[in-house]
Amino acid sequence: MHLALLEAEAAAARGDVPVGAVLVDSEGRVLSAAGNRVQADDDPTAHAEMLVLRAGAAALGQKLLDGCDLYVTLEPCPMCAAAISLARIRRLYFGAYDPKSGGEVVGGPSPRALPALPLKSVDGRLVVAKPFTGRVGVQQI
Repeated sequence: MHLALLEAEAAAARGDVPVGAVLVDSEGRVLSAAGNRVQADDDPTAHAEMLVLRAGAAALGQKLLDGCDLYVTLEPCPMCAAAISLARIRRLYFGAYDPKSGGEVVGGPSPRALPALPLKSVDGRLVVAKPFTGRVGVQQI
């Protein structure tokens, strides 16, 4: 998480929302690390999570990251939560809740994110937009 916080600081320094993310393999080796680059790259999808998923998939030469863990400084948004599920991330750890636009990897649809289109993940959890409830596999730290 320390590296994710450093990435968040770098994002803030370049005028982006201060969110950082780090992807590690099953042995704990860092595959990729990034901070938000939405403003810097004029790219609405350049969230830290999206950047590390892309870089991690490229580093491993595969789209599924099913042995990997993701550390993020802020609860992922619905877009990133969906991507995390599609990548089959083993575990997600985040540092703070995002009551405004956080997405979760468990539960049913939320009125603040309608229409919510659930995506089934590898272990049967659904990706939907609503506050985190503390289910197994996703942990706030």
